[in-house]
Amino acid sequence: MSQKTRENIDTPQGLAFAISAYVLWGFLPLYMKLVSHIPAAEVVAHRVLWSVPVAGLLLVLLGRTRDLRAALKSPRTLAMACVTAALISVNWGIYVWSIASGHALDAALGYYINPLFSIALGSLLLRERLTPTQLVAIALAAAAVVVLTVEAGRLPWVAIALTLSWGFYAFFKKQLPVGPNQGFMLEVLILTPPALGYLAYASATGGTYFQGVDIWLLMGCGLVTAVPLIVYANGAKLLRLSTIGILQYIAPTMIFLIAVFVFGEEFGRARMIAFPMIWMALVIYSIPLIRQLRSQPKPAV
Repeated sequence: MSQKTRENIDTPQGLAFAISAYVLWGFLPLYMKLVSHIPAAEVVAHRVLWSVPVAGLLLVLLGRTRDLRAALKSPRTLAMACVTAALISVNWGIYVWSIASGHALDAALGYYINPLFSIALGSLLLRERLTPTQLVAIALAAAAVVVLTVEAGRLPWVAIALTLSWGFYAFFKKQLPVGPNQGFMLEVLILTPPALGYLAYASATGGTYFQGVDIWLLMGCGLVTAVPLIVYANGAKLLRLSTIGILQYIAPTMIFLIAVFVFGEEFGRARMIAFPMIWMALVIYSIPLIRQLRSQPKPAV
């Protein structure tokens, strides 16, 4: 099967990777709450630094270090990786801040809106076609997002920023001319100098939290960051962008539940209406997707 063909169909392996990544991301607020007393910029810096050994070890085990060296010598690949690195760092920063400041529901709203944005990008830029049933599901999900936005009574800048940063990251990540694992390693390597620069500045001004129990929590940021993102990157290469978009409802639903039942954030009437609407949209979209997967011939070995 050609690379072009693989990029335009959904595969069972891609679904398994993507679903696993979104479930892991769904639990991430619990960890981020443990470091909520640390400035978001410092948490992001440590997410970058401690992701490097995790991603590097994976490349060594897979024997893909040669691919990484080739990517480092390609100006085009480096330029594209700088774009995805910038987008993911912005996304991380806003996300960490939202959890720490009691805006987890705004983060959930952002990731509910994001699939619609990803689907729009897939349709407009990649010409991915959607069936009438899938369009109905998207319309239902859009209506639910409108209910949530109106209920907020203000411009949800956190949600919008998360939507734009992650939506464009997913789009450009799919176009990155390097393997998913090498791509993530390339991104964190690009972000390492600014991360080290910030931590050096924080240390010089007496503002670093890298001490005591916080040392282990900040080091653990590497695992909780690298593992789901690497899993996601592998899934993104094996799915259509529109499918990736609809699967993203998994993580915000988990974030939503954690925000309400664990963090105690307010649960309004509008959310009681919108939440089932979004899950209904997911079910409607998933039925033809499952049928499509069952009907696809298995690729030749």
